[in-house]
This record gives sequence, structure tokens and C-alpha cells, in this order.
Amino acid sequence: MKDLFEKKKRSPSKPEPLAVRMRPRDLREFVGQGHILGPGKLLTRAIEADTIASLVLYGPPGTGKTTLAHVVSNATKAEFVPLNATVSNVQELRKEIEAAKQRRMLYDKKTILFVDEIHRFNKAQQDVLMPDVEAGVVILIGATTYNPFFSIVAPLISRSLVFELKPLSVADIIKVLHNALKDKDRGLGSIRINIENKALEFLARLSEGDARRALNGLELAALTTQKSKDGAVNITLQ
Repeated sequence: MKDLFEKKKRSPSKPEPLAVRMRPRDLREFVGQGHILGPGKLLTRAIEADTIASLVLYGPPGTGKTTLAHVVSNATKAEFVPLNATVSNVQELRKEIEAAKQRRMLYDKKTILFVDEIHRFNKAQQDVLMPDVEAGVVILIGATTYNPFFSIVAPLISRSLVFELKPLSVADIIKVLHNALKDKDRGLGSIRINIENKALEFLARLSEGDARRALNGLELAALTTQKSKDGAVNITLQ
């Protein structure tokens, strides 16, 4: 049974969804959120200078919270440790904080602790983070769809910069879709796709500011539309 399990574990995994493959790798690829990102903006300057303080990012799904955390991880020289509050516990938090202390003492290296869905942590779990966030042992980046002023304890909020991410505009999402259609390495650029502008706009409006939903819709349309005789995928509004 063990050999069978190990063989199954080594089998090739399915390709990642288009929305994951097209996740921006740096600020140049990031679309939207111009109210907090862009030339001269505080968050952009902090990322580019690798001087990120603890952050709380909140907003609807698909607006770029996790993506922005990955952009920070690619730009920083710090160790990037991702956790998801739905499956993590106090024991795991203490383990990562202790590792961060050792990392700072032995290698003088900072640690960014990214906690997705941080609102899922109860008060006791959030309290575990406070002393080490305040002491700079870890730089916390928390992501939440809930208003952090109600879902995160006040002492942790007071030690963090809070940024609200807003739903993407239709123009922003159309740009995201165009990028996916052109990218041959990570997107759909290797497939000959003809798509009506009205179809793109329909997808963008239907997604309601959620780039992930828009990319999922585009991928579904591209992979399920029957090719024409010349081998092209023609996506219409219909």
C-alpha cells in the first residue's frame, strides 16, 4: 500500500488554472488598484525599497490581495512564509515565529509571514502574533475579505498599515484578459483565438470586478469552444 501511495504521489499534477498561471510576478504586471499602487505611492515605494512594514490587505475576492503578497515576496530579500488561517493553528504560528527568530539571529534575515484569510484566526491566535510583530521578528501581511477594523484585534491593526483593495474596473479586467490571450508561456497565446470585443466586455462585466472569475470564464470558453476548420478558436458573444 505504501509503494502504491508513493507512486500515486509522484504522478504528474494537472496544469494550474489560467488565473494562477497569470498571477503577476512584479508591480509592472499588476493591473488596477491605482489608488494605492503607482509611481510615488507609499506602498509602491515601500515594495521597491524593500522596506515593507506589517500590512493588512482587505477587499472582495479576485482584487489582488494574495497576488500583491506574492509580488512583495518576489521583490523582497526577506524569507516569505505563507499560511492560511483556515488550516493553521497556534502551534504552527509559534513554530514559524521561532524559525523567524533563528533566521534573524543566525543570518540577519527578515521574515514576511503572509496569513491568508486572517479573519479566520480567533482572538487568541491573533494575540500570539502581536509581540513578535511589534518587535519586528516577523513582518505580517494579512489578507481578508472582511472589514479588518471589525475582524482583527485592535492592537494588531495599530501595528499594521491597512490598505483597501477595490473591485477592478471593466477596463482593468479587459486588460487582464488581453494579457492572458497574448502570453504564450503562461497564458493562452499558444492557441489561435479570435474573440469578439463584445465577448470580452461581457466577460469583464459579468465578473463584477473579480479578475479570477474573468480568467476562469475566458479559459472555459477557450478550451470548450470547438475549433473552426482552419484550427482557430472563435469566441463570440453568443
